[in-house]
Amino acid sequence: MRPNFVRWNCLQRLGWCLRCDIVRPANPPSPSADAAYLADLARLTEPFGVTHTGVAPAAVLSRARVAIDDRVRRGLTDGMQFTFRNPSRSTDPQRAVPGAQSVFVAASPYLLADVPRPQGPQARVARYAWVDHYAPLRRALRTVARRLRADGYRAVAFVDDNSLVDREVAHLAGIGWFGKNANLLLPGAGSWFVLGSVVTTAALPLQPEPVADGCGACRRCLDVCPTAAIIEPGVVDAARCLAWVLQKPGVIAPELRELVGDRIYGCDDCQEVCPPTIRFGPTNRAPAAAAGKAWIAVLDLLRSSDAELLAQWSPWYLADRDPRWIRRNALVVLGNIGDAADSEVQDVVAQYVVHDDPLLREHAEWAAHRLGLHAMPERSGG
Repeated sequence: MRPNFVRWNCLQRLGWCLRCDIVRPANPPSPSADAAYLADLARLTEPFGVTHTGVAPAAVLSRARVAIDDRVRRGLTDGMQFTFRNPSRSTDPQRAVPGAQSVFVAASPYLLADVPRPQGPQARVARYAWVDHYAPLRRALRTVARRLRADGYRAVAFVDDNSLVDREVAHLAGIGWFGKNANLLLPGAGSWFVLGSVVTTAALPLQPEPVADGCGACRRCLDVCPTAAIIEPGVVDAARCLAWVLQKPGVIAPELRELVGDRIYGCDDCQEVCPPTIRFGPTNRAPAAAAGKAWIAVLDLLRSSDAELLAQWSPWYLADRDPRWIRRNALVVLGNIGDAADSEVQDVVAQYVVHDDPLLREHAEWAAHRLGLHAMPERSGG
């Protein structure tokens, strides 16, 4: 019996069924990628906190490519790479998955309730960086990609990845419209969302048309930007946007340092005044992990070793994984919010005005002058 059993299995794999004497195709066709199938994919994401999904065509993102070329030509990228690095790749889903037919897009909310400011000099962190909101979204989309592959399609998930302009595919998928602050705004929900996608050869049902503009005459985001970085609706000058200024390497321009205020990583101002975002409001209490990330004790940070800083900041973007950029930011914050009469503030500033790193010395000297400590006696650098 054993040889016949083995032979029967082999014949099945070749497409011949001895039981019903018919030939079956060697590779069964993939299930129809219809509306019901799309709904199944969307349901797979729900346990991971995804609230909005849609589908965009896997065609060249022409509008995004024009916008990228325009920003580069006008010198508005300030050395920023991300999707600007290789626009022929980041605006073409076919480069990610040859033969792709559609892009499944998902949005997951990240707005958490406020975390009270602790005592002492504290630096503010943008909300998206309090906890890793991309991790559950990544798991959600990898689950979708596995389902698609199991059904015979090619599929690759992209989350927090420079391979694709995620806001553009989300717009084409009917998830939201582009606000005047260049963020994607979701109807009735605002902009506190992280985005991701799955590029696939499945021809999923497409959204009939993108969401219409919902900003109207509102220009609150333009008016509130502390550095006037939003130079026209939907166009941001990266050199003045604090979200980029606090990430990029190099010297922070002197005219921007006071405007940094207490921010050490990111800036939420243009979102916090947006009417759709205000109406959405915080719906989730901040987890315990967020309490240690929403505010950073500036003096403790400036006293930390490089290894300690890298461990603390490992989940976040840090140019060249170099902790000097975080120290630079902290010195500017200290100059803006520090108490000149506080002996701890005086000691830390004095330590850095004689630092071996000329970049840190420059920002420490600015902080000392801003606090009225420019006449303080110099300390030994030993």
